[in-house]
Amino acid sequence: MTVRVDHAVTSGTFSLDGQTFDVDNNVWVVGDDAECVVVDAPHDVDAIRAVIGGRRVVAILATHAHDDHVRVAPELARATGAPVLLHPADRVLWDQVHPDTPPDGELTDGQAVEVGGTILRVLHTPGHSPGACSLHAPDLGAVFTGDTLFVGGPGATGRSFSDFGTIIESIRTRLLTLPPQTVVHTGHGDDTTIAAEAPHLDEWIARGH
Repeated sequence: MTVRVDHAVTSGTFSLDGQTFDVDNNVWVVGDDAECVVVDAPHDVDAIRAVIGGRRVVAILATHAHDDHVRVAPELARATGAPVLLHPADRVLWDQVHPDTPPDGELTDGQAVEVGGTILRVLHTPGHSPGACSLHAPDLGAVFTGDTLFVGGPGATGRSFSDFGTIIESIRTRLLTLPPQTVVHTGHGDDTTIAAEAPHLDEWIARGH
């Protein structure tokens, strides 16, 4: 069976440091007709389950633990029986959202998540948050970057537990080293490619965000 990437956009809020914003989040579902993984579980369980369909969910992979990416993760886990996996460095953020419900397991740098006959390789890409991870799917020519890399530059680093120098290093050493044709599936907004973003690294560094 052919592995594919399915997609939905869900709407809700993002809250941190005493401020709340309206946001639209991408949800990515990777798999074949039998099984899949869900990348992030933002605002709406029903919308995510509509993309899953009748497939078995192998895991719910959290690119990071800001509330707009994990708000319905425990609910989705209960509905599907799938474990929620998160890099342990982001537990400080997870616990702000779900203090009584720990994640089910960990994501670690270099870990291979198998689904539908393909592999998603975990890349620890901190900066937007301490445990932010990207998921590289070489067979699909794609990387799921959460809020680490977007069209036009890095994710925000002006809030608690984030650091601009760290996210630049993550992008430089972990993402821009991927094949240029790699499609970047982001946590918010449109897709881009490594080739489209790589030439602008020095501009991002100069502007400081």
